[in-house]
Amino acid sequence: MKKIGILGGMSWPSTIEYYRIINQRVNEALGGNHSAQIILYSVDFAAVEKMQKAGQWEELGSMLALLAKRFLPEADILVIATNTMHKVAEQIEQVSGKKVLHIGDVTACAVKREQLTKVGLLGTRFTMQENFYKDRLRNYEIEVAVPELTEINQVDSIIYDQLVKGVISAEAKNKLENIIRRLVEEKGCQGIILGCTELPLLFDENQEKCCGVPLFHTTNLHAAAAADYALLQSV
Repeated sequence: MKKIGILGGMSWPSTIEYYRIINQRVNEALGGNHSAQIILYSVDFAAVEKMQKAGQWEELGSMLALLAKRFLPEADILVIATNTMHKVAEQIEQVSGKKVLHIGDVTACAVKREQLTKVGLLGTRFTMQENFYKDRLRNYEIEVAVPELTEINQVDSIIYDQLVKGVISAEAKNKLENIIRRLVEEKGCQGIILGCTELPLLFDENQEKCCGVPLFHTTNLHAAAAADYALLQSV
């Protein structure tokens, strides 16, 4: 079985989901008491958040790459357990010498399987406002829409002030559903990407739709793809 190296802790609630989903998928495939071979390095998210807000992306990329090189040298593939930090995925690949399983590619493939051409993207303000993630989706000929600025700030606040701390509330889910409804009704989105690994925590894992359109749970999709990669030599 191939070994999965996870750069986690960004944040810890979603990293738990990665560990759970990968192991469950491997066990379902192999049966018995089988589980995945995972090497996990979990960072202190407070330091990462501070650097994000300061715009120190090159420094962040260097830090994560060096951590991967030092602590995950035996991994066959790297999984960055966060959407936002894929902003520096190429830098991590170059410095660490490890292939990164890109969450944007995995998500885009899921959207294409549903034959959708326009999706709404929710995530941190970095993911929604910058092009590193949107351009990845556009490479697959997928049109991307994001909420208005006030709603971008609302989603970002839900993520950083609540979800990364493990705080899940009905109020936050209701706000997100209202934003999704507007993306569908006013911007013509055919599906919604939960493009922050914490956002799926607000929904049931098996909830496939919201406001009548498909939901793309990036944590689930990314973790499942990592498990499938690990299983290539096992099934």
